Amino acid sequence: MTKQHFDEYAQVYDAWFLNNRNVLLSEARLVAACLCGCSHILSVGCGSGLFEQILRRDFDITVTDGIEPSAGMAEIARRRGMNVTVATAEQADFGRPGLYDCILFNGSPGYISDLEDVVAKSYAALAPGGRLVLVDVPKESGYGMMYNLAKALGTWDHPLLQGVRPPCPYPIELVKVAAWRTTAEKVDLMERAGFVDIRTMQTLTTNPLTSDRAAEQPVPGSDRGGYVAAIGIKPCGHVE
Repeated sequence: MTKQHFDEYAQVYDAWFLNNRNVLLSEARLVAACLCGCSHILSVGCGSGLFEQILRRDFDITVTDGIEPSAGMAEIARRRGMNVTVATAEQADFGRPGLYDCILFNGSPGYISDLEDVVAKSYAALAPGGRLVLVDVPKESGYGMMYNLAKALGTWDHPLLQGVRPPCPYPIELVKVAAWRTTAEKVDLMERAGFVDIRTMQTLTTNPLTSDRAAEQPVPGSDRGGYVAAIGIKPCGHVE
């Protein structure tokens, strides 16, 4: 179901970000901050490769390897220079253990049904000292609550969302198939998998109606962000 929706709305997905450029830049800055110091990165749910293109162009961060369930999205990412395997996160092979020092899930956790299994698989695949980065809209945030209301209503065009939703909201077709989790839920999954030194960073700290007015720099924590990263480390002493 998710694959079908993203195949159909691949162009709409990119167009939404390009119509919300300050949101895009704020999110890209957050992802770049999370990847600082990493050299071999796998992007799971890389979508159209838009973020990876921006990371390479504006932040000198190279992410060439991706996994993406939508063939339509994967084809766009390949045109942007990525090597993309078409598969779900649950089905995909993350490569030999130790191949990557960072596995990134940018905006994709809400579209992964068995995130617990995928986080455990990421732990097994990472090199000791490697980093897992889960970046997504937290369920408890203003964005999360607004998206879930739109999902329940089945539309952005409802009186309850008048004066609340942004001028150019995220496509309702993609909202309907997402299942956002709280930051605490994602941190708990990481801890249970064995990750340590877990920290959070956030952006989009104003309400959804105004967050595209100016680009933000990421800040520590998860108390007010509409887009939050949870970052965990695989202990260096761990041997597969």
